[in-house]
Amino acid sequence: MFSFLSNFFEKKQIDCFATLPLHACNITKPYLLERANIQSGTAVLIAIPYYSHAAEDPNRNISAYSVPRDYHRYFHQLFEELIPLLNDRFPEHRFAGFADHSPIDEIQAAARAGLGIIGKNNLLITQKYSSYIFLGELITDADIPYTDHGISHCENCGLCMRACPAHALGTCLSALTQKKGQFTESEKQAIRQYGSVWGCDICQEVCPHTKRAISSGTIFSPIAFFQQDVISHLNTEMIEHMEESAFTSRAFAWRGRETLLRNLKIFEKGEPSC
Repeated sequence: MFSFLSNFFEKKQIDCFATLPLHACNITKPYLLERANIQSGTAVLIAIPYYSHAAEDPNRNISAYSVPRDYHRYFHQLFEELIPLLNDRFPEHRFAGFADHSPIDEIQAAARAGLGIIGKNNLLITQKYSSYIFLGELITDADIPYTDHGISHCENCGLCMRACPAHALGTCLSALTQKKGQFTESEKQAIRQYGSVWGCDICQEVCPHTKRAISSGTIFSPIAFFQQDVISHLNTEMIEHMEESAFTSRAFAWRGRETLLRNLKIFEKGEPSC
């Protein structure tokens, strides 16, 4: 089965994956495994790089993860293709795919499977792509060979913690940009100061692993989904006139247009809409 998966992932230009038995994972949502009728077996951890060349835009005002289309759509397409193939090839086993809403602690499992180390910012840091990756997993009741690497952490240089705006703001900048309702004057000032209308990448940008990945050129995703149909800079006209199908295909859509328009108007008009 591992050879079958390796060949499939190679065709999809996925080069960061590993296996770990379910008993070695921290099960956080057991009901998801119950729905899949899987009690034991293996998690195939997958790290999908998303950093695009468009993320290098000096005028980018959104988090790099939201420059391409919503990654949930990518994983949906991936598992929609992979799982039927596995069902045909291995009918005696069960398979289920997860991303984000997962039955396991994805970061700990991925680190233990050997995909990377855990940073002080609680992100998984891979060698090639730094922390600019999305995690997902294929879970099966089959037993697949594995190596337990244990959990390793970063060098604790502290750059991400010192650069994080949360110390000054009292809250996460990314969470602030996604907050609904009115902003206080200090929150408006924070949006202006850091120049982001959606999300925050500061802890990733200052990380030495990111700088090495950029310097070596490995940071860019080889997967076409994350290099196509990219948007690096938002403005009010774009959001107001974007077709609904296009808008809902973006990661920044989940809080609605008004949240983005409020943030944008802080820059463009100096006064947010409530």
